[in-house]
Amino acid sequence: MKRNVLIALMLTIVMVLSGCQSASNTQLPNTDRAGLAIELPKEVKTIVSLAPSTSQVIEALGMKDKLIAVDTQTPFYVDGVDKLPQFDLMGADLEALAALKPDIVFTTGMSSMDGEDSFAQLKELGIVVATIPSSDSIEGVKLDNQFIADALNLSKKGEELNGQMQKEIDAITAIAKDIDEPKTVLFEIAALPTIYSFGNSTFLHEMIELIGARNIFADQMGWLAVTEEAAISANPDVILTNVNYIEDSIGEIKSRDGWEEVNALKNNAVYYIDNGYSSLPNHNIVKALKEMALAVYPEAFASLKD
Repeated sequence: MKRNVLIALMLTIVMVLSGCQSASNTQLPNTDRAGLAIELPKEVKTIVSLAPSTSQVIEALGMKDKLIAVDTQTPFYVDGVDKLPQFDLMGADLEALAALKPDIVFTTGMSSMDGEDSFAQLKELGIVVATIPSSDSIEGVKLDNQFIADALNLSKKGEELNGQMQKEIDAITAIAKDIDEPKTVLFEIAALPTIYSFGNSTFLHEMIELIGARNIFADQMGWLAVTEEAAISANPDVILTNVNYIEDSIGEIKSRDGWEEVNALKNNAVYYIDNGYSSLPNHNIVKALKEMALAVYPEAFASLKD
């Protein structure tokens, strides 16, 4: 009996030690989300984030206090960082960035669209620059979340963040599967004089489908400039907008000449979706997903109301 207890105790100790060893030896990524080689420090003490979507993930991981500089848009989406040095993500002052001596700089790659490496100067100084291009799918968003967590040696927290995200998605799709007559949706991300929307191969298109609706531009791909004629002829049942750069985006849509017979306007089905939740590709898109579900099918998704 004593021998069995001793063996069980020894096995427990071995398992605990093995667990500790595997946790401390978690392999850090050796490439960023753009596929570029990186060599990450085992401990990150100072971070520069040049993308608000990344900054929000860093906050969710409990690392906001490690931020020493951000892009000019992040203060609109993350509280308490407005006093930090701010950089234009399309043309950051590299000398000023280098002077901060960050352990890692997260960027989107937008400033390198001409093919040149805009951050080569920082890399030559030994500063880690991790590029995270904007993802066009929900799965890509999850991979971005996990990469940021892995890069900060917080893999477990990344898994938890994505796990909660998937849990909320599953709760919505469980209801959506019972919707028999899908409504058609126009989702505007820019208003007149040039309307912008999207087709398939975008995370927002996926979100429309997840709530049991249909994107009127599902037969097209990517981000689209849309003519009024195309939008009117599609006759959407619901119009969603995340436009926040004009005072009354809903009122602007409802007052458009020639749109009076569009189903969405006749049925007063024009709704605003939070811009921050729906435009930044990170874990917060599930908040936009919930808003979309409640706007398009308020009765079916009534249980999701706070």
